[in-house]
Amino acid sequence: MARLQEVYTKEVAPKLAEQFQYKSPMQIPKIMKIILNMGLGEAIQNIKILESAAEELKAIAGQKPIITRARQSIAAFKLRKGMPIGCMVTLRGDRMYEFFDKLVNVALPRVRDFRGTSTKALDGRGNYTLGIKEHIIFPEIDYDKIDRIKGMNITIVTSAQTDEEARTLLALMGMPFKRQ
Repeated sequence: MARLQEVYTKEVAPKLAEQFQYKSPMQIPKIMKIILNMGLGEAIQNIKILESAAEELKAIAGQKPIITRARQSIAAFKLRKGMPIGCMVTLRGDRMYEFFDKLVNVALPRVRDFRGTSTKALDGRGNYTLGIKEHIIFPEIDYDKIDRIKGMNITIVTSAQTDEEARTLLALMGMPFKRQ
């Protein structure tokens, strides 16, 4: 069992149940999955960028990513339907908790001029999306071996019904939110 999973069951879940007065333990919000996504528009001209991004995402997540393809053609971007334009990984279970632990305690503190993550990135249904400009904040990435710095989106999907519940869950799990 991952360290954060124990923290959730022993500390976070009882605090959430007390704060929001849930009648059933099944109502208590939890993190369902974490999705890592790298969209690479420049992969249209150079497919090697996509291959290196997939390898780097595999190192970060500990799981092989799938290649995402364009859903529609856009002539202005010289993009045709079905062309590979990115890669993504969906993490669940132990890998998800280990990644969240690494994100909160190792990667985010390495961001330059970091003052906390935005509390406005919740979507109204309890999901939180975080954009990272440089993937080199993760310890698995060797700065000397990368060809270019890439950004990525991290979406944390929770079972919370409202933004307030999701914000409280993530804050108790250790997400460093900005002070209001």
